[in-house]
Amino acid sequence: MSLNRDVKIRWLGHSAFQIDTPGGKRMLIDPFLNGNPACPEDCKHVERCDLLLVTHAHGDHIGDTIPISKATGCQVVSIVELGSWLASKGVDNIVTINKGGTFRYDGISVTMVNAFHTSAITDDGQTLYGGEPAGYVVKLENGFAFYHAGDTNLFGDMALIGEIYRPELAMLPIGDHYTMSPLEAAKAVRLLGVSHVIPMHYGTFPVLTGTPDELKELLQDEPTVTVHALKPGEFLT
Repeated sequence: MSLNRDVKIRWLGHSAFQIDTPGGKRMLIDPFLNGNPACPEDCKHVERCDLLLVTHAHGDHIGDTIPISKATGCQVVSIVELGSWLASKGVDNIVTINKGGTFRYDGISVTMVNAFHTSAITDDGQTLYGGEPAGYVVKLENGFAFYHAGDTNLFGDMALIGEIYRPELAMLPIGDHYTMSPLEAAKAVRLLGVSHVIPMHYGTFPVLTGTPDELKELLQDEPTVTVHALKPGEFLT
């Protein structure tokens, strides 16, 4: 099955993505760019962003949210506690939602869903509560829906995410150690019922050992599923 040709998705390394929508909007998710050894140099400077989603409070996911928001004036979405901290750091255009809630932005719907992980802010040597981790299901202007799982392990209610929101594409962590391994990600694919998968959160650091080849091997019995092993900076169209 082919993906919608009006949607351009670019993996920026780790869990960071750029999505160009059918309506001409540019979205960023977890923009860990500067400081990310996997992010290509030509992706580290953001001149344009309309909508920015943050899954949780760890530095490799907040990343460059604050400078990007100040430079572009983009709409930022996060869970409530993290959003309060971002606002205290000068992020003006922020909306805070919680799990099960949907934010609508010019024909795009962003629904926050569950994730199982930790979420703490490191600020001036202190560790602060950053709210709970989350994932997002995004439905674009033309109806195309995708799921960014954030940092999570496998959980059975991924089946409900698939049943209720019917994403066609899932962005799933596979690195192991801090998130799902390829073994758990393969089961997540089956629970979600998606046709397309982009592996993420692997290879950035030596400890993240899971690989797309492992995931492909574990999904050999799912002929309708395509695993898109993008290189950092590469587009999926």
